[in-house]
Amino acid sequence: MSPFLESFKKIIRFYYDGFSGLSDWGKKVWIIILIKLFIIFFVLKLFFFPDVLKKNFTDQTERSRYIRELLLSK
Repeated sequence: MSPFLESFKKIIRFYYDGFSGLSDWGKKVWIIILIKLFIIFFVLKLFFFPDVLKKNFTDQTERSRYIRELLLSK
């Protein structure tokens, strides 16, 4: 077995053992943390951080030209 896979298995086992030994209170706290992370990274990105370059320009050359102009104008 490769050293990478062996290390990966050790890391997974470490977290599995740690989380399985948590109390009910600790598990609830981790569920709340995961829900908050989901809201921050997925929901807020969809509504408050739209992909302006993709929406305003049709291809990669127009996007790169726009970014280059912005960087060089300052």
